[in-house]
Amino acid sequence: MSCTKKTVVKRSAVPIYGVAAVWAIWCLALPIYSLWHFLLLIAVSVGIYFALSKLFPGKKTVVDVPAPEPEPVSTGNAEADALLREGELAVKELRRLGTSIREPSVRSRVEEIASLTDKIFKDIIEDPEDIPQVKRFAGYYLPTTMKLLNAYDRMSGEGAGENVSGTLKRIEDILDTTVAAYRKEYDHLFANEAMDIDTDITVLESMLKREGLTGKDFDVKR
Repeated sequence: MSCTKKTVVKRSAVPIYGVAAVWAIWCLALPIYSLWHFLLLIAVSVGIYFALSKLFPGKKTVVDVPAPEPEPVSTGNAEADALLREGELAVKELRRLGTSIREPSVRSRVEEIASLTDKIFKDIIEDPEDIPQVKRFAGYYLPTTMKLLNAYDRMSGEGAGENVSGTLKRIEDILDTTVAAYRKEYDHLFANEAMDIDTDITVLESMLKREGLTGKDFDVKR
């Protein structure tokens, strides 16, 4: 769970003790049998309280406060919503692994994998037609990647035996290929959109040519 830093002020008890002392001394040494005596005592108490609060402001402590969970995204499509929730859990686990793994070069690649995974899943918000492709990604590539990273996280805390060090090295070597594959996977999601844009450009060019609004036929006075 992600946390945010918050400064908490623990107020000093000195102002309260000061007011209690004023009341005790007043009751022992001064009269308090009329209204104006009582009002004067209250005024003095308030003054003492604020003066001591300035002198003894208390102790500031920085604490971790759990960040509020983001509202789940709802697309109105049950299949897309389920896939988005699966993606949120996967990204959260990837980022946990990225924090847990000590090797800086591996941590940076894990963070990039988490970022690309987040983008891949969220693509279906804008383009539900990509659901089958994202489901294939979620069904094989992602679980295998997470399995390897969990193994790396677990084994990196073991002794540096031949089997352990060899396995860790193989996982490190495959991460660059994994990052490149995830980039391609994300890029492929825009294939349909790119095709639609190409079609729109072709149609627009044809319309402009038909109206004489391109090239030498363009008349700015028209």
